[in-house]
Amino acid sequence: MSSNATRALIFDCDGVLADTERFGHLPAFNRAFERTGVPIHWTEDDYATLVLIGGGKERIAAALADANLSQGSERLTLVHTIHKAKTEIYRAMVEAGVMPPRPGVARLIGSALTAGWKVAVASTSAPESVKSVLDSVVGSETSSRIPVFAGDVVPKKKPAPDIYQLALDRLGVTPEQAIVIEDSAVGLRAAVSANLTCVVTPSSYTLTETFSSAAAVVSSLGDPNEPLKVISDKYDIGFGDVVTLDSLNRLLGICHATSTTTNNPREHR
Repeated sequence: MSSNATRALIFDCDGVLADTERFGHLPAFNRAFERTGVPIHWTEDDYATLVLIGGGKERIAAALADANLSQGSERLTLVHTIHKAKTEIYRAMVEAGVMPPRPGVARLIGSALTAGWKVAVASTSAPESVKSVLDSVVGSETSSRIPVFAGDVVPKKKPAPDIYQLALDRLGVTPEQAIVIEDSAVGLRAAVSANLTCVVTPSSYTLTETFSSAAAVVSSLGDPNEPLKVISDKYDIGFGDVVTLDSLNRLLGICHATSTTTNNPREHR
């Protein structure tokens, strides 16, 4: 890969930009159920299973089906009512600063934009929620430079590759030019299915998941005062205390070289 080639850095939102699932989405869903008079309350154990479902509306629909609450079009209307309330509650929580950014995210985004990399966020969450989190992590001025691909903009949500394929198309880059930061096995499957190199930073709900197809797994992206811990470094990149553009560039180069010498490169991840 040429050193002058365009690069793209694509982030998932929840669990990657901030640890939003435990401290944001779960309490927001429960408050939305209460506000709309729906007799459902999710425990942390309940939600640990539900996070395996991509998309908030899909999680609500699954819960209503399990509780045998409403049917057909009535259920669909209820799903949208609950989700609208949940999004409003969640955005207020983000603005209140209850979900601090994960280490290294703002630093790496700033470095990437300065170096001319394309940066985007690709998520199954509602676009409004994603934009709120992004604003809180990097500020509205920087956020305005970062396209968000989220929610119902694609037919199938993660673990389908649709959202990443859309991001590649809109950014005008190939899989060999882009790297994804994910936190979950579901997101990793989506990225790998789109033939993308993926670095995983597990969040509180995904620590015990399996990430064998990731190019690397690190505790976080790291900051000078909060260094990362390497969990898996498949290609011996040697990240040091923080993930840098240089380390990601080297990772892309190695993965691209692998893809040109094997028939099915992503199986080696």
